[in-house]
Amino acid sequence: MVECAKCALIRLDPWPSPEELRRYYPKDYWFDPEVDSSGRLAEIYRRFVLADHVRFVERAVLDSGEDGPVLDVGCGGGLFLRMMGERGHAVVGLDFAHSAAQVAWNVNGVPALCGNLAEAPIAPASCSVITMFHVLEHLYDPAAYLARAHELLRPGGRLVVQVPNADCWQMLLFGERWNGVDIPRHLVHFRVRDLDDLLDLCGFEPVRHKHFSWRDNPAGLATTLAPWLDPMARRVRGVAEGAAGKLLKDLAYFGIVLASVPPTILEAACRHGSTIMVEARKRP
Repeated sequence: MVECAKCALIRLDPWPSPEELRRYYPKDYWFDPEVDSSGRLAEIYRRFVLADHVRFVERAVLDSGEDGPVLDVGCGGGLFLRMMGERGHAVVGLDFAHSAAQVAWNVNGVPALCGNLAEAPIAPASCSVITMFHVLEHLYDPAAYLARAHELLRPGGRLVVQVPNADCWQMLLFGERWNGVDIPRHLVHFRVRDLDDLLDLCGFEPVRHKHFSWRDNPAGLATTLAPWLDPMARRVRGVAEGAAGKLLKDLAYFGIVLASVPPTILEAACRHGSTIMVEARKRP
């Protein structure tokens, strides 16, 4: 990780090649495909922690004053969009992973496209809101994605982006062990000023910031403290575990997540939370 001597942006150097980087995105790393009772309990939990995302984006829809769908770039299995649809909003998802688009369509009933934003068959000036949750830090050229989003938004449209915050207390305390570093998948490490400068460069005016996420901040700290207990990490690594062992590890991880709520709320209240969520207005 290096820091630019002029603008202080933090990034990887050198960047891994696309061929190398693909090895770090195993199939289904982004969701739990189980549909048994444990999967249903997991959905209840995910709905709870996604509720503040939904509220943040619903306000952005109202702020835009525009008709048009909410486009979620990097939609994963589509649960967030399903929750938006249940509230009466038109939605569409986009994801690199074909398996993600399939789950969005078949499990959550969300229309989803597979591909990248630059090539997506979406009409210019057609979306009221575009969301990118934990997308920009994975891109070689995040400015290109933001420029394309600018083209797809209606005149009053809003962009909502979320990234890990490299200026958080967890980064200062844990350094390279902080979950948000995630080398080599995270190519760029944003602070608030970095993200605001990039948005301004791409034709957006930041209007609202949020430093806490129920989905990401407590779980991120829990994963930093006990990465071997993280359910997604165990799934990606193919850890062999019986039903009883899985349950015990899940309960232990959930306990650490709960214990992580107070400190992550505190750092967010001091505007040094481990994530940044921004609503930005499209400029003409």
